[in-house]
Amino acid sequence: MTTVMIVFGSALALAVAAFVVVAWRDRRRQSTPEDSAAAREAASTQERYAAERHGAQGEVWQRGQTPG
Repeated sequence: MTTVMIVFGSALALAVAAFVVVAWRDRRRQSTPEDSAAAREAASTQERYAAERHGAQGEVWQRGQTPG
């Protein structure tokens, strides 16, 4: 009976340790407010460039020229 309790206790301790390690690792991966702000800024810059590119292509088409 003692052996079963030792094996069970060891398995439980190992499972708890694994859970703690994974939780600690994932906590370090969480994004910060600065990361969110940078992602929003990058997305807005990308959308602005796409809108400018779209507008420039429309101007070329309206003048009867081929893009190039």
